[in-house]
Amino acid sequence: MKTLIVYHSEHHMNTEKVAREMSGVLEATLVTPKIASGENISDYDLTGFGSGIYYGRFHDDLYAFVRSAQIPKGTRVFLFSTTGSKSYADRAHREFRSMLEERGFNVVGEYSCLGFDTALSSEGINRGHPNEQDLKQARSFASSLKQ
Repeated sequence: MKTLIVYHSEHHMNTEKVAREMSGVLEATLVTPKIASGENISDYDLTGFGSGIYYGRFHDDLYAFVRSAQIPKGTRVFLFSTTGSKSYADRAHREFRSMLEERGFNVVGEYSCLGFDTALSSEGINRGHPNEQDLKQARSFASSLKQ
């Protein structure tokens, strides 16, 4: 199964850690949204979209990529995120999933875990996340996508 993972990660590189774990299981090509514009999504059997959660949303670069890309209807996709707050992640996933479904994507799975977050405090919250348990769950999720 040929897989592409398009992700945005900054600050603490939480999402990149998860993307790399999933990529190892899925043998996926990893790209950022700006680099992904050169990829032909129709060449892939599965595409993942991952982001940190920024004030209750996936990063704007992912929205821009999905809106501008020529992606065939029915394309199988999955979502993943790292977040300081599970409630923000739930809202972000609902919104992003809804946009994908409106564009005709087939969302086949979602994963989210806590990530170290310093958006509201320099000391941060969720220090040490994603941890080994989070990464193990990410690998397990990725493995389930192969079925």
